[in-house]
Amino acid sequence: MFARRLIDNEALESMSSKTNMSAFRVTDQLRPYLSTLMGTGGFRALISRALALAATEVSWLRTVQVHADGSLEGVEQAHAKLGSDEFSEGRVVLLAHLLELMAAFIGEILTLRLVREVWPKVPLNDLDFGNKGKK
Repeated sequence: MFARRLIDNEALESMSSKTNMSAFRVTDQLRPYLSTLMGTGGFRALISRALALAATEVSWLRTVQVHADGSLEGVEQAHAKLGSDEFSEGRVVLLAHLLELMAAFIGEILTLRLVREVWPKVPLNDLDFGNKGKK
């Protein structure tokens, strides 16, 4: 599943660089690119919609709020209360919805370019926007 691969890649990079990793670093890394492309309000709308869709599948995401700049609030508190598998599944579902919405609104080609720019080493061979980035 592509969304999981991006999250796993971020975890590996964070461990190797010994930097603090935000719980949703993948969405944090996409934010400046998408905010430049569609404005802060556009990114906020996109992540808000992805969160609303993801929250129908993963109940703990209902506690997460989106700030005006598109950052997520309540993630760290949820992370502290949840098991790693449950938390990880929420991250994957949210990212999968975000990627799917990006493809719908800005097109698959531009979405692929942005993903490639942010994560140049991650293979894109199984990216499928039609099923939320899952194979």
